[in-house]
Amino acid sequence: MGREAMTPPQPSSRKAAGAALILLLILAWAVLVASLAPVVGGWPVLVQAAFYLIMGLGWIIPLKPLIRWSQTGRWRKGPDSESVMGQSSA
Repeated sequence: MGREAMTPPQPSSRKAAGAALILLLILAWAVLVASLAPVVGGWPVLVQAAFYLIMGLGWIIPLKPLIRWSQTGRWRKGPDSESVMGQSSA
């Protein structure tokens, strides 16, 4: 085994950018929800609870393509994405 086999792989700059984008997404989502608080505060309590439940889970939806991009460089799942992500269908 050569020296190359002992060198740990360097993380892609895409992973760092993906992590930064995830944090930015969470921050922007929190600012959006907080800016709606004066309006939502006048709603009935059960409607507020449903709103905050939906908004509390809503930021997760854009994460899948963002994580896929940070891992593979693709925004959408391609025909050979299983082999790209290290999974096999066999």
